[in-house]
Amino acid sequence: MIDTGSTAFVLICTAMVMLMTPGVGLFYGGLVRRKNSISMIALAFIAFAVVTLQWVIFGYSLAFGSDIGGLIGNLEYVFLNGVCMDGDGIPDLLFMVFQLVFAGLTLAIVTSAVAERVKLSSFIIFGLLWTTLVYDPLAHWAWGGGWAAQLGALDFAGGTVVHISSGFSALALALVIGKRVGFGQYSMEPHNIPMTLLGGALLWFGWFGFNAGSALAANGLAANAFVVTIIAAAAGALAWLFASWTRGKPSSLGMISGAIAGLVAITPAAGFVEPMASIAIGAVAGIICYGALLFRMRKGLDESLDAWAIHGVGGFWGALATGVFAVAAVGGVDGLLYGNPGQFVIQLADASIVVLYAFVVTFVLAKVVDAVLGLRVSEEEEYVGLDIAQHGESTLM
Repeated sequence: MIDTGSTAFVLICTAMVMLMTPGVGLFYGGLVRRKNSISMIALAFIAFAVVTLQWVIFGYSLAFGSDIGGLIGNLEYVFLNGVCMDGDGIPDLLFMVFQLVFAGLTLAIVTSAVAERVKLSSFIIFGLLWTTLVYDPLAHWAWGGGWAAQLGALDFAGGTVVHISSGFSALALALVIGKRVGFGQYSMEPHNIPMTLLGGALLWFGWFGFNAGSALAANGLAANAFVVTIIAAAAGALAWLFASWTRGKPSSLGMISGAIAGLVAITPAAGFVEPMASIAIGAVAGIICYGALLFRMRKGLDESLDAWAIHGVGGFWGALATGVFAVAAVGGVDGLLYGNPGQFVIQLADASIVVLYAFVVTFVLAKVVDAVLGLRVSEEEEYVGLDIAQHGESTLM
């Protein structure tokens, strides 16, 4: 039976999550050089469009179709066959599109790895393959009745499915595509920090739909997810800000990066932990993600916009933190601090397997696409900038 209040709530949350994808585009667009800003924003929109069609044709079925061996769904929902306006609480169609916006956002996050040097045609092919072979299986494992769900792994809104997968996939993709020309030799400073802050604000706003909406009902669980989300973001913002302050000036980019790290970490835990636990989860995320960024810089790795440091590392911490701070009074399952160390072990195993799967499969896909089509533009196009070279447009026009 359809609950009209919950249906209205999830409709709003779906629209909020959709807004996160252009938010990622603006966040990334401000971090690159001006000659590539249109390209980065466009990649987010293109990622969303590609995933939308993939999802409604067969991706949703692979993720949420009847389980095959704990690994993937069957094809019962191809072309949305049997996905109707009826449902339990909310319409099946609404659940489908709520999950669609998650999938589109995840591919947009991965574009961090290829900033300022990817060939658009190759990215489209890679994105289609990646969503099919990485995102869809992971969504099935966690939410579609796959092995992780059967094991009892907890992932309320996408710590493994969205954040670990996108972060470690970005790392693999960056290793394949290689560094930008001149990386480490001359400055590649962000061209528009206010744009990045605006993108971060849209992400922070949309995250309430991301986490609270994952309750799939307008109820107390949604309220808890909303509250822990805002607390973790604030804790992450201040933790990164203060950590970076010890090395110089307190930057606005550090503050907003810390907020996103906190949001990433609370995502898997939002339906399982109490509000005060979210302070620790967000603060630790801000510190360790900042440390991951410094590590990436020391190693000279051009994972350009730090999806690995923020989403990958933050998502891994969030998955583990869920196993530490989960309490049955919220989500029905106790974690390590409440006498259930087994849940922490399950979370560690689940997160580790997702890291390995996402990294290896993405690395192989990127190698194949690079060998067949070439992943990156020519050195001349990279010098000119992708706005003009790939889109024929410029912010100066």
